[in-house]
Amino acid sequence: MRAEDEAQILACIPSLRRYARGLTGDPDRADDLVQDTLERAWSRYSRWQRRGELRAWMFGIMHNHFIDGVRAASRRTDQTAPGDLPDAPVRATQTDQLEVRDLDRCLQALPAEQREVLLLIAVEDLSYQETARILSVPIGTVMSRLSRAREKLGALMRGRDAAPRLRPVPTPREMP
Repeated sequence: MRAEDEAQILACIPSLRRYARGLTGDPDRADDLVQDTLERAWSRYSRWQRRGELRAWMFGIMHNHFIDGVRAASRRTDQTAPGDLPDAPVRATQTDQLEVRDLDRCLQALPAEQREVLLLIAVEDLSYQETARILSVPIGTVMSRLSRAREKLGALMRGRDAAPRLRPVPTPREMP
């Protein structure tokens, strides 16, 4: 491997860390995920065919490894409760810390497939096409998941569940 190839891989680390933190919600698990991704990318670098951006290829490795971990964890009985979320990083002010914590909780409340798309597009600034390639889904699926994620995240941040409230249909006796 050439020195410039190594430099390209190392340049991806900050983006990988942000994405991993968004996926896991836990700094320690995120660091482990980044480490595993780097090890896999390093060992499989010869398989990368330079058809796309290196960063997107590495996000794909991370995504696949994360999904494998989620599947393995779902088979274990010693899972943590879904409400157990870590605190957000320490921020400059009390208000900032609360807002970041709320955002983190709301992000973690999104379904994984919506959270992944939102993080790749909104945080990592990847295109719909790159995101579709990373997640191995059609571009229309990416657009649909992103739309649903934005809608649900907005509703969660406003303190409401994203599911629309349905009004009961009156029975014939209740009608005027």
